[in-house]
Amino acid sequence: MRAARTARRKFRARATLNSREKIARRELPSRQAVILTPMDYSALKAVHVGAVGVSLGLFLLRGAWMMTTSPRLQRRWVRIVPHVVDTVLLLSAIWLAVQLRQVPFRDGWLSAKILGLLLYIVLGSIALKRGRTKTMRIGAFAAALAVFAYIVAVARTKSVLPWV
Repeated sequence: MRAARTARRKFRARATLNSREKIARRELPSRQAVILTPMDYSALKAVHVGAVGVSLGLFLLRGAWMMTTSPRLQRRWVRIVPHVVDTVLLLSAIWLAVQLRQVPFRDGWLSAKILGLLLYIVLGSIALKRGRTKTMRIGAFAAALAVFAYIVAVARTKSVLPWV
């Protein structure tokens, strides 16, 4: 009897969440509830957006060094730090998608971002490493920046065609 009463109280307590918690509440497949407060979401999004800015800054710096054939491009930190930043960027993106229950190939804008990211990686690799001529590298660099702008526009508008 006492256990049933306790269970009912717990159920009622869960049913009386305030409106912020109702919005942030997410049910996981294991039936465990996760409450993502607006502050948690804001902090996670800030990490993600900050990593986007640092990643772009490093890509622009490495692109400038590539165009001037600078030996700085071969420094150890230049080869390591961008991978660490991009890992933080990718992990925060995955965590945001999980928390917001966004699914690639169901949500078109997220699929567009993923495909754009793959294209950006290929173009960035050509621009910084694999391009045979400087002209090819500069062209790939410019194309990678255009793809980056597309990815940011898709993220901001949540639309596959952000400029339409």
